[in-house]
Amino acid sequence: MKTPIYLDYAATTPLDPRVADIMLKYMTQDGIFGNASSTHVFGKAAKDAIETARKQVADVIHAIPEEIIWTSGATEANNLALKGAAQLYKQKGKHIITVKTEHASVLDCCQQLEKEGFLVTYLTPEPNGVINLSTLKNAIRDDTILVSVMHVNNEIGVIQDIAAIGKLTSERGILLHVDAAQSIGKVAIDVNLMHIDLMSLSAHKVYGPKGIGALYVRRKPRIRVAAQLHGGGQESGMRSGTLPTHQIIGMGEAFALAQAEADKDIKKITHLHEIFLQGLKNSSITRMSDPRYCVPGIINICLKHKTAKQVMQALPQLAISSGSACHAKGDEPSYVLRALGFSAEQASRCIRISFGRFTKEDEIFEAAKLLSRVD
Repeated sequence: MKTPIYLDYAATTPLDPRVADIMLKYMTQDGIFGNASSTHVFGKAAKDAIETARKQVADVIHAIPEEIIWTSGATEANNLALKGAAQLYKQKGKHIITVKTEHASVLDCCQQLEKEGFLVTYLTPEPNGVINLSTLKNAIRDDTILVSVMHVNNEIGVIQDIAAIGKLTSERGILLHVDAAQSIGKVAIDVNLMHIDLMSLSAHKVYGPKGIGALYVRRKPRIRVAAQLHGGGQESGMRSGTLPTHQIIGMGEAFALAQAEADKDIKKITHLHEIFLQGLKNSSITRMSDPRYCVPGIINICLKHKTAKQVMQALPQLAISSGSACHAKGDEPSYVLRALGFSAEQASRCIRISFGRFTKEDEIFEAAKLLSRVD
């Protein structure tokens, strides 16, 4: 069987060859392989390269390099943001607000914080996946210290109005954390205009390497988070551990490319998006998310006659998923769709299709044709 058509970009993107090429220069004896904490020439070269990458990431979100803290990925960044902020600001209150459609790493953090005595309100979004600002406003209490909202949902592609949410939280003196793992290259971000205090980022969702991410931590006004990993005190004491130079360089390059090629990527993906939906037009398959509020390239579709599991078994030619690849309970219906009011039976018939920079037009035609026939 030939290689399946890859339509699971929301789970992970392939590494851009240009990113791979530059990463290789930071791994071998002939390259810049030193420990960035070392004071000799090898360490200084690694540190300089890391600071260049830090600026590349910061530039994409309109931050300053000192506000970027390297982590092992967005999951760790979410943990550091939520647990770290909760621990440092608990004297001001112990109430946190999040959304039922958040990534598991946010929801599980909140559940852990509840065990530690914090109170968490889980907002139910509107049926289209968007948070009603009045609902958020009504949930805020005098002891609310943190609001955590995902920018672009990884299962349905819905974009939240972070600027409006940030305006509300900043006026009330409440920290705003944003999971932006799916945002880079798809939606413009300005952490200052959007009043974001903490933001989680990932490299492997934007054609960079797995195992590296970052947490944006605002400097003015100064925000701090309590370290969750202790050791050498790297990353301003917020995240100890030897920095993986080659992965950091990869993330920096991936973000720089995403910024430089955003218009081209979005134009291409929007075109593929339209082709795919047109290909399903005469089938019994329906789209589950409102296009007015979604990024192109992440489409959740519902089959009329078959479950997602049956379709994935029937179509090994397509690499697709029924939801987030980051959740261990892969056979259960999507909790994101359940939060939007879908029954377990409805959710079991939904599939996420996601594509990106390297997807070809003929692959989209073929995928739409196969899906139309199988249902």
